[in-house]
Amino acid sequence: QVQLVESGGGLVQAGGSLRLSCAASGSISWFTDMGWYRQAPGKQRELVASITRDGNTNYADSVKGRSTISRDNAKNTVYLQMNSLKPEDTADYYCNAHYRLVRDREVWGQGTQVTVSS
Repeated sequence: QVQLVESGGGLVQAGGSLRLSCAASGSISWFTDMGWYRQAPGKQRELVASITRDGNTNYADSVKGRSTISRDNAKNTVYLQMNSLKPEDTADYYCNAHYRLVRDREVWGQGTQVTVSS
């Protein structure tokens, strides 16, 4: 069984910064792609950023230049540094991780709330 636990969400003023962390634990210690998604009220979940095991990154246009995703493979942890936050960044942020067990599988965290006040 694999679990992802996010932390670092909270309330921040527009222009501020937050760093989200997501730690994986359980019987799997090798993850391929890891990423962050977000879901605002009344909207679909969307990709924020993803990172391969080798460190190749991909960002949504809405956060490009303001956010940095990174990971520590030894700790099975992925981070999302978000700067210059805007009210439209307000959402529940979910961590996602892929691993291979016979086939490709994915696991989700429980989510952490980010609220940006104007």
